[in-house]
Amino acid sequence: MYPNLYYVFKDWFGVEWHALYFLNTFGLMVAVSFVVAAAVLSSELKRKEKQGLLFPREENIVVGEPASFMDLFINGFMGFLFGYKFLGLFLSKPDNMNAQEFIFSAEGSLLGGLLAGGLLVFIKWREKKKLQLEKPEKRILRIWPHDRVGDIIMLGLVFGILGAKLFDNLEHWSTFWENPLRALLSPSGLTFYGGLILATIAILIFAYRKGIAIKHLVDAAAPALMIAYALGRVGCQVSGDGDWGIYNSAYVNNEMGQPVIAANNDFENGLRQHATYFLEGRVGDTLVTDRVYQSLQDVPHKHFKGPEFLPTWFFAYSYPQNVNRDGILIPGITDEHNRVLPSPVFPTPLYEFLICTIMFVLLWLLRKKINLPLVMFGVYLLLNGVERYCIEMMRVNNPYTFIGIKATQAQWIALVLALTGIALVFYARYSKLSNGKTHSSNNS
Repeated sequence: MYPNLYYVFKDWFGVEWHALYFLNTFGLMVAVSFVVAAAVLSSELKRKEKQGLLFPREENIVVGEPASFMDLFINGFMGFLFGYKFLGLFLSKPDNMNAQEFIFSAEGSLLGGLLAGGLLVFIKWREKKKLQLEKPEKRILRIWPHDRVGDIIMLGLVFGILGAKLFDNLEHWSTFWENPLRALLSPSGLTFYGGLILATIAILIFAYRKGIAIKHLVDAAAPALMIAYALGRVGCQVSGDGDWGIYNSAYVNNEMGQPVIAANNDFENGLRQHATYFLEGRVGDTLVTDRVYQSLQDVPHKHFKGPEFLPTWFFAYSYPQNVNRDGILIPGITDEHNRVLPSPVFPTPLYEFLICTIMFVLLWLLRKKINLPLVMFGVYLLLNGVERYCIEMMRVNNPYTFIGIKATQAQWIALVLALTGIALVFYARYSKLSNGKTHSSNNS
């Protein structure tokens, strides 16, 4: 496992650069997913603009003004935060605190914050000074929808994280109530659907205010959302952030924590050997996991032995040195991340990456063949809902009972999304929704 780039460089190149500890692999893959999503969305918006489905909007701007107080304040504030935290990693991080905990703590470097804040204030002031006119002018600027991709992605990032944290804490209400501040500031615990819902609401409001035709925007966003989710799951798999599946009782760990085929009763013997982990979430006196069960018989598992032509890790993986530091100690490993799950699990993030990548290719191939607005987005919602509902059957999440049906939070949302997707397709088909190819310089 590669919880951060330190482990990547150590494994691949044999170097130990401790400064790379703060570059979390999950965060890196999330950043990559947003960059790729931005490229895909921009490409689709440009294609729809060429088709005459989306139009620019004219906005009045003032050029030649000096830097305002708000310009300088925002740049100074953002620079201070960056310097306080990221420069603080090198200047003032306590030795007994890892980089991830430091980022989400109140610790930081005041000097680093002031230096970075002052630098950004100077850069903004100098930039505005170069463009300053003796008499500021009002100009009309034509802004196309694809020019707003940066704003859309930023909204998706901010509200996606907020929504993901909100829904995760709703799903784990008892843990949140024990220590709300720790739960909110914890770097772990993110629910994809919470992020999707809140980010979607924020982006739709933004699009409406900017005059972007929502029916074409959501269709353009469908492939981008799918590939972003697929790449995000790579981060989950590589870092071992806890999104794994239930235990595969066809395999057990050897003495080094590597999955091997189980003999009769090996799985049950392993449960008894590590009973305190499964029943109390502890290894010795150390609390290592919040996934505990009333009895060993309640530990969720399925018995599936994969075909020999595929690697064992495709069906059973123990996430050694995972970023959550979940599991039992690995013999001979003294690094900060030195734990492995006591029994192999199904690597569901890997499955989601493969499935969603295939779905992205399908959407990409269909995008030029679907002419009715909202159908593309409806197909995305249907595929997304079905995929997530099915994968939840292999994951460990809290179930909820509604109208006599027991399902996890993600499954309920997935079901709603799938039904919404079907409804959108039927609505678009039978209401004869038009493309809206009517030129307008101010609206679309």
